Amino acid sequence: MWTGKYIRNPVVRSLLVNMLSDLDTIDVTKWYRCNPDQLEESLQPLFIQNQLDADTRAFVEQSEEKSTYLFTQIYYSLVSTVLSPLVSRTSINGFLGRGSMFVFSKNQFQQLMRIEPDWVTDRLLDLGAGDGGVTKVMAPHFTEVYVTEVSLTMKRRLRKKKFKLLDIDAWQETGFKYDVISCLNLLDRCDDPLHLLKDIRQSLVPGTGRLIVAAVIPFQPWLEIGGRWERPREYIKIQGKTWEEQVNSLTNEVFRKVGFEVESFTRLPYLCEGDIARDYYLLDDAVFVLKSSDDQVAAP
Repeated sequence: MWTGKYIRNPVVRSLLVNMLSDLDTIDVTKWYRCNPDQLEESLQPLFIQNQLDADTRAFVEQSEEKSTYLFTQIYYSLVSTVLSPLVSRTSINGFLGRGSMFVFSKNQFQQLMRIEPDWVTDRLLDLGAGDGGVTKVMAPHFTEVYVTEVSLTMKRRLRKKKFKLLDIDAWQETGFKYDVISCLNLLDRCDDPLHLLKDIRQSLVPGTGRLIVAAVIPFQPWLEIGGRWERPREYIKIQGKTWEEQVNSLTNEVFRKVGFEVESFTRLPYLCEGDIARDYYLLDDAVFVLKSSDDQVAAP
């Protein structure tokens, strides 16, 4: 059957009314696949196997539909072309109200955290929250939700969603600790990732505080400054060619060196809304729940 993915011309593809989702024509199990034999022995029992669920499918199908809005996508493309030499892609997306990200569904979050649907605790801090789409997935489990963001346009979107916005240099100086801090696809876009992880460790509630880290594999650190890409000051070099080998390296060379232990982890697709050229964009994520090496208590 013909679908939009086989049509090269973006105008023709955008005019096509798709009767079959791209998800029905590809092997999505590879998005979640892990070879436990390549993991170090201590990590093997901590891996949580996931699969395509209803929320993930809904995000992809919505992205596929939006990519067919021809005139909207042409407008987005023109604005991006004009602004990209001047401001970051994140800020352009914030200005246009597009480019939403998907890291995990509510069920995948609960499974990763090993919590029940009605579990609630006090404070969540989502660092680099973007438009707040992923924050919204976690928010029902917390009475207070705090966020940080660099992009001015994304900050406006976060305020509209009523999240408590903190300055990027002041979130660790509020006078209180956080029950959960999320750092999703930020370590490879941060100037001082190891320093950030140490600050996070000091800002978690002792004993029960947890850190959620998502990292794109292969791990390739770069900073987007204006329209330029630059190498971060504190460059983390991760070893390994496969997803599993890089997970081992992240665990041993990064997390353990700054005082964290892995409590659980999984492989998930890191999805972003597409444009006139593609229905959606996809990267491989490793998503971890970490606890302080000093913690001797069970997970919340």
